[in-house]
Amino acid sequence: KAVIAHTTSLSSSVHNKTYMLLKRMFTDAFRNGDIAENPCPMMHNGGIDPSEKTALTDDQSQILLDAIKETRAHLFCMIALYTGMRLEEILGLMWDCVYLDETPRVDVRRAVRFSGNRPVVSTTLKSNAAKRTIPIPPQLVECLKQQKDAAKTSFVMESNGKAPLTKIQFRRLWDLVSKRQAKERVYYRYINGVKTPFKVEAKLGEKSKHGNCVYSIDFDVTPHILRHTYVSNLLLAGVDIKTVQYLAGHEKSKTTLDIYAHLAYNKPEDTITKVRKAFGQPSAQESV
Repeated sequence: KAVIAHTTSLSSSVHNKTYMLLKRMFTDAFRNGDIAENPCPMMHNGGIDPSEKTALTDDQSQILLDAIKETRAHLFCMIALYTGMRLEEILGLMWDCVYLDETPRVDVRRAVRFSGNRPVVSTTLKSNAAKRTIPIPPQLVECLKQQKDAAKTSFVMESNGKAPLTKIQFRRLWDLVSKRQAKERVYYRYINGVKTPFKVEAKLGEKSKHGNCVYSIDFDVTPHILRHTYVSNLLLAGVDIKTVQYLAGHEKSKTTLDIYAHLAYNKPEDTITKVRKAFGQPSAQESV
């Protein structure tokens, strides 16, 4: 009970995984006669429900891409928005898995994980389902063609001729996005030897203090939000759940449904006919 109580302030996912581990241990102990009673049936689910993710609108996606057009972050965001690949999958993407012929596509076969700052490339992905082939649209094809012509390494995401990106290099790359966001920032100064915070509000449309960029992004954006936007756009376009599951690299369709069911089925204009049929009066022919 103490272990479960400790997880109540964490996510429901962490809570439930902890519960399942304890249940397995106590069940085996009960069956082996090591304990007289299995306490797990008395436990209950808990944890904090995950907040609903918000995908970018088409306008927001374009604002983002325009804001970082001439930066190294542009390629990363293009890949994330038009393939839905995970962060570690994008950093591990190599040109031998990019096909720009009559059937443009990328094969997801590698991922980068970090040991401290050092990137480690692995062919072991998050799950078996993560190994997939993703068709890519014309706008990403054109972007990748330009990048490939100038490529210095075998990795798609490169920095200063080094591949793959280190953890610090990726943080600097993503800073090109975050520093263009119009939001309140907290900085620190030492005043009389005391570390003192002060706030600066970056207003939309204004230039940054050093004038090297404009605050043009007034919405939240993270690498995972870009992936979420890709999956949401597929569902809103009417792509079936099993296809979305495959393209997203989800191991189970339940995962896709649990996260995106509100997009797949919350369309009154599509479901009204079915509802009317379910509760309408039968036709004269059906009544006979």
